[in-house]
Amino acid sequence: MELLNSSVSEFTERLASPAPVPGGGGASALVAAIGVALGDMVGELTVGKKKYADVEDDVRALMARAQELRVRLLACIGKDAEAFEPLSRAYGIPKDDPARDEIMEKCLRDAAAVPLEIFDLSCECIELQREFAEKGSRLMLSDAATGVVFCWSAMYGAAVNVKVNTKPMKDRDYAEKINAHIDEGMAKYWPVAEKVYEDIYQSYSG
Repeated sequence: MELLNSSVSEFTERLASPAPVPGGGGASALVAAIGVALGDMVGELTVGKKKYADVEDDVRALMARAQELRVRLLACIGKDAEAFEPLSRAYGIPKDDPARDEIMEKCLRDAAAVPLEIFDLSCECIELQREFAEKGSRLMLSDAATGVVFCWSAMYGAAVNVKVNTKPMKDRDYAEKINAHIDEGMAKYWPVAEKVYEDIYQSYSG
């Protein structure tokens, strides 16, 4: 199945199956793409309104970036599947095969690279959602909140899919460099996402 062009029903059926792909990485990419699309929708329903004329140029720029991010995230669904399949085969190489370690190391790096990209894109999506929430139509805040939670979830999903691949790496310097990047991103962006969501959620209370 060509994952990107599969229906929602087909994708989720495949996700629920014993097939190795799609998995957590591809699912995270899709969730982030949906999240940033919600931000784009906030923009679409903001531009052209007199009340928001002073931020219209900013919102249009946000929308353009959201569209770029959505396309890149969707492309990561297939990229993640392509990177993981060689790793799933590499695990079957006999442990006494002298070539196993080198093959495994390359496959682990490749398998970590795509969720790492998804992670970085999800972080950028969170920042974008913050701006949509600040500048977008007040009538669309619930969609900004939903979008930021999706991007937040995708960030978490991508993070653990990076670390599952860095843990078995023999090159610990490389692995720890990637892990540190993930930890720094998590520390920076989860509070941003939480604040965006909580501020909007609380605005509907009372």
